[in-house]
Amino acid sequence: MSNPLRQLSLDELRSRTSMKWRYYDEDVLPVWVAEMDVLLAEPVERAIVDAVRRGDTGYPNGTGYAEALAALARQRWGWQPEVERMKIVPDVMTGVVEMLRLVSHRDAPVVVNSPVYEPFYLFVRSTGRAVVEAPLGTDHRIDLATLRTAFERAGRGAVYLLCSPHNPTGTVHTAAELTAAAELARAHGVRVVADEIHAPIVAAGTTFVPYLSVAGDGLSLMSSSKAWNLAGLKAALAIAGPESADDLARLPEEVADGPSHVGIIGHTAALREGGEWLDALLAGLDENRRLLAALLAEHLPAVRCTPAQGTYLAWLDCRGLGLGDNPGKVFLKEGRVALVPGHTFGTGGAGFVRMNLATSPEIITEAVLRMTKAWDRASL
Repeated sequence: MSNPLRQLSLDELRSRTSMKWRYYDEDVLPVWVAEMDVLLAEPVERAIVDAVRRGDTGYPNGTGYAEALAALARQRWGWQPEVERMKIVPDVMTGVVEMLRLVSHRDAPVVVNSPVYEPFYLFVRSTGRAVVEAPLGTDHRIDLATLRTAFERAGRGAVYLLCSPHNPTGTVHTAAELTAAAELARAHGVRVVADEIHAPIVAAGTTFVPYLSVAGDGLSLMSSSKAWNLAGLKAALAIAGPESADDLARLPEEVADGPSHVGIIGHTAALREGGEWLDALLAGLDENRRLLAALLAEHLPAVRCTPAQGTYLAWLDCRGLGLGDNPGKVFLKEGRVALVPGHTFGTGGAGFVRMNLATSPEIITEAVLRMTKAWDRASL
């Protein structure tokens, strides 16, 4: 199967009306928000079009989505989640908020590993809770000593909101790391909720480990939305470990009314029939990671970037360029290239930017050239 990231031209992409392509002026090259520049996998497109032709646009029903995820988990991760311990939710972040409500008091703090996905801060604080940061180590991995200190600060009854694979660094946590974090959480009376939305997207030679495969007392959120570019078709699954089944059983029935029925149809088709397309995407992303490393070495050697093990994101350390805490502002103003400023991801993000690699090699090349031009101008 051909590389899905090489199918669309820049002109074709600019005809899109989603946030990635319409938020900024037309002369800005957008490599920021987590949308992929791909056509849908054929089985997904077919399932959605067939549903629309049937007028099958009502309310969601059944366990097909959960069954499809369970089958993919068994095939790709050697893990068999129980369909009876899954419930559909509107999307991952809405599901996160619902899980927090199920397992903790409404004032309980939430621990996160910064720098981390900005909505973690926004959604948690919108519920009136405090965020307690446990920054990742300099290697972008979980620092157990720092995590222990954060758990002690947060106190018993707090929640650990785990990002796995980690956004923005692309770190894929190992079984040993997850087991150690789970034991630490249990010892401190902290419940764990894992955002595993990027689970299917890992680099060659890397294995994703589901949190619930090493800890039975947690809750997980998964979705087809990132791996198959279905963010606009809202649907996700909340999954409980064996020891958390009673918690998930208390999820209000009305929450399941929020997902899109057409979205669930598309997500289910992706999981059941989109494996070949996903493998082609993963190969394309590996190529793009190598391309980015070569481009940075040639044009911006002061920028450091550890190739991500997962996600389709690149976390660029631009502190060596001398552009201050928000180099993204300079890249946008002087180079007309949009990236996500690192400081929005919390402690540890200043001086970084996040780049979206789920696009064509030509766009990645143009983005780096524009960044280089912006640095040259800023250095004058």
